[in-house]
Amino acid sequence: MRQIPYFHAQACNNALANHRLLAACGQLTSDELAAKRTSFFPSIIHSLNHILTVDWFYVSALEGACIGYSAFEPEIPHPDIVSLEREQRAIDRRLIAVCDGRSEAFLVETADLIRDGWIQTEQIGRILLHLFQHQTHHRGQVHAMLSGTSVAPPQLDEFFLGHEREQALRKEDFAELGFDEDEIWR
Repeated sequence: MRQIPYFHAQACNNALANHRLLAACGQLTSDELAAKRTSFFPSIIHSLNHILTVDWFYVSALEGACIGYSAFEPEIPHPDIVSLEREQRAIDRRLIAVCDGRSEAFLVETADLIRDGWIQTEQIGRILLHLFQHQTHHRGQVHAMLSGTSVAPPQLDEFFLGHEREQALRKEDFAELGFDEDEIWR
């Protein structure tokens, strides 16, 4: 069966975006992270925790053992950026592993999402698309909130263009993440 590099690349891009966003947010004080701001969630730290807990929910389902709504309790499990970054990096690695070396057949398999009082069965390809869209949406909100701080929002809107000049722009981030440019599209 043919392997699908697209979802693996999306998972790596997701990790890169989280890495850059958390590095920028790591420059803020605890008070700045928790400060009330205008967005779907009322603070940067709340939004970042939402990204993390949604990853826990969906990745656990993709791994075959959905943890259900316990993923969202407490609502802000990591009020400090250091532990949040550690947990986000770990779940990003799990998502990459879910997507690594998969075939087209994997995308039409199903996974169960344990909802409040019911089980939703969805195709894995749809869950992945939903998850990537969701995370992009909320990272964009944090990006906008960062614009109201002294820390410049990071570059998040690239997607692994192949030219060497583009590769140079992410070389340091890739080294920090342990990514290999050639491995992304294998």
